[in-house]
Amino acid sequence: MSRMLLSIPSPPFNSFNLGPLTIRIYALTMLAAIVVAYLIASRRFRNRGGAGEDFDEIVLWAVPFGIVGARIYHVITHWGDYFAPGVNPWSAFFIWEGGIAVFGSLMGGALGAWIGCRRTGVRLLSFGDALAPALPVAQAVGRLGNWFNQELFGGPTDLPWGLEIDAAHRPPGLEQYATFHPTFLYELLLNLAAAALLLWADRRFRLGHGQTLSLYIVCYGIIRFFIEGMRTDFSYYLGPLRTNQITALILALVGVVAFVWLRRAFPGREESIYRVEARPAGADDQ
Repeated sequence: MSRMLLSIPSPPFNSFNLGPLTIRIYALTMLAAIVVAYLIASRRFRNRGGAGEDFDEIVLWAVPFGIVGARIYHVITHWGDYFAPGVNPWSAFFIWEGGIAVFGSLMGGALGAWIGCRRTGVRLLSFGDALAPALPVAQAVGRLGNWFNQELFGGPTDLPWGLEIDAAHRPPGLEQYATFHPTFLYELLLNLAAAALLLWADRRFRLGHGQTLSLYIVCYGIIRFFIEGMRTDFSYYLGPLRTNQITALILALVGVVAFVWLRRAFPGREESIYRVEARPAGADDQ
């Protein structure tokens, strides 16, 4: 394939040195994603009557659990990359080299958030509603790390927005192609669209009791199902579908069922995001 006159170039570097330290762009995008999610979700949490210190405590549980869960899920679904003959098994812990999974971060983060909510008296689903629109924005920011790493792209394409991939990063059998579908960009834009949809639906229908969170699950499951079908990176398969496609499909279906049930059972927004109606000191702080 001839090189396209119009295409998206890949960054020529994915790290830089700061004295003796090597700073990886991938890690910076993950940190930026966490900061963005924190700023959006904390404001929504306070606007719904939550105390800022309670939100911070929940986050202190959710973030590390989410990071660990993201890495565990990635390692499990890419087992051969870390435990094959001739591979250093300790590399499974080298998270700074890249390799985390959003599905794992959602599961691990949910466990950490549950612990934090139990400690603060916050309803878990209410916390999820505050967080829901922030998640796709954070995921959009995080996808920039894949761009810098030249990873998780789609199949070859002649479209003018094809992503230029260096020969060293091209999958086996596709070395002769120069431009590929920029799935990082597709998912980034779709995530931002999902965030806008969630914010609109939340305001228009006064969603509560986990309904915004359920709608996010539906949106992200659908997005990932189609994006995963385009990617060329290694994956285990169950029949014609990649394992992450199956996970995404299950996630979307669970989200649909949860949204319909919650909407029927709780047509309005909850009076308090706390399990007890008495609001703690500082809950009115904005």
